[in-house]
Amino acid sequence: MSAFPPARMPGDATSSGAGETVPRSSVIIVNHNGRKHLERCLPSLLREDCRNCQIILVDNASTDGSARYVEHFFPQVLVIRNHANLGFGHGSNLGAQCATGEYLVFLNPDTIVEPGWLDTLLAVLEADTQVGLATSKILLLADPERINTCGNVVHYTGVTLCRGAGFHKSAFQETGEVDAVSGAAFAIKRKVFEELGGFDERFFLYMEDTDLSWRARLAGYKCLYVPQSIVYHDYTLRFGPAKTFYQERNRYLMLLKSLRWPTLIVLLPALMLAELVTWGFVFLRERKRLANKLRAYVWIFTHWGQVMQSRRQVQALRRVRDRDLLIRCTHRLAFEQVDSGPISRLAHLVFDPLFFVFHRLALALIWW
Repeated sequence: MSAFPPARMPGDATSSGAGETVPRSSVIIVNHNGRKHLERCLPSLLREDCRNCQIILVDNASTDGSARYVEHFFPQVLVIRNHANLGFGHGSNLGAQCATGEYLVFLNPDTIVEPGWLDTLLAVLEADTQVGLATSKILLLADPERINTCGNVVHYTGVTLCRGAGFHKSAFQETGEVDAVSGAAFAIKRKVFEELGGFDERFFLYMEDTDLSWRARLAGYKCLYVPQSIVYHDYTLRFGPAKTFYQERNRYLMLLKSLRWPTLIVLLPALMLAELVTWGFVFLRERKRLANKLRAYVWIFTHWGQVMQSRRQVQALRRVRDRDLLIRCTHRLAFEQVDSGPISRLAHLVFDPLFFVFHRLALALIWW
């Protein structure tokens, strides 16, 4: 896990708001070569929503002039430059260390926010001491009538899915608990972020939001979805050269940190079935990158000592049972989010009943 300290990070970066009243929130944007997105994101953010908020841009060694652009056209934004691309988790933790707001808000650079999006997020955090994180309704920028995600759904084997992907924007109108927030747009109480130790920087890319949410829930906090907070995301499903490695490695890491050993043993049949599914995906969609799946296994094996150290840290925060975490998880994998054709329908017919049975059996056994 990160060595995120509770104290503010000293540095020579300053903002135009220095010396003024402590802001209610700090909005942190981690950027890597996203100048074209920032040209839309920052103007939408700097409307009346941010009259009492600090804006921090953490630039992960962009080569497209992002940092210079923001410093020149948006001097009220605090810009932090990294000399290398150290990933989303590291950049977010660095921004949080420099933040002065009572609430930390994480926003992707490829988003545009609606007026009022921030106040509605913060209101639910202020209203309930048990709510630790709150996430927005995120719509597709290219198709604003359709949902990108309304919080995230977590399969009980750790696979994370976009909740409501492809649904009409009128769906999911009720505020409620979700398995995990979406890293594209969410807020967290500073004290919760510090208690959890921030993001796990080893994740580098993918599933950092799910891991943070699971740790928060294990510590007794709720993750809330707020449909009145609207954000548009320039999102397209992509499969980069190392995506399978990061997603699979991070899924294993999250499970090993979060769940008790007896739970992992009970879940073993379902976990093996999930391996069959993910290997099937690799053969169908990532055949030229089969090594990425193997690399995930190798990383866990060669970093076992670090994994166990992180496990001890996470378990020390535990306030709830594994059962409470798993009972909310879904047994159904949204295959249609990857393939909408006959393969997806066949996969549902074959795997949904099996995952359902394994889930029910696990919940019958797991009372710790």
